Amino acid sequence: MGIAYLSLGTNIGRKEDNLRKALRALEQEIGTLLKCSSFIDTAPWGFDSTHRFLNATVSFQTELQPLELLKVTQQIERKLGRNSKSHNGLYQDRIIDIDILFYDQQIIQTEELTLPHPLICQRRFVLEPLSEIAADFVHPTLHASINELLHRLTETNHEHPL
Repeated sequence: MGIAYLSLGTNIGRKEDNLRKALRALEQEIGTLLKCSSFIDTAPWGFDSTHRFLNATVSFQTELQPLELLKVTQQIERKLGRNSKSHNGLYQDRIIDIDILFYDQQIIQTEELTLPHPLICQRRFVLEPLSEIAADFVHPTLHASINELLHRLTETNHEHPL
């Protein structure tokens, strides 16, 4: 059994419904939902779009190993209508995005999966809701809590405002 932290995002369609459908599918497929953050409205990150995002973070207790978890989250994305993660390496509008942020304190670097997620520290839309559910969780390679990482990002303002 492990504890996985995931980030959920959507910026097209019925956004709140998209997140709720993803949550239900995750509960059915990966394990027990431990915590869910508030849904927060954010600007697009990494690409231009007129569609704002609705983001959340969750933690699950799961028997799936990290690569199995990745496959299941990708299946859920496809089931909910997402056909590709990016187009020519560029981000695009999406009905749902599910990213694995952490799996316990594991450090993994493969072609398929990198944990912890390499962009956590640059993304306020991840750190802010994650601080609601795991403020004291310590990043396994940076050795700083989620609250500390959020504070650093806020101070340096290296990210688009919400």
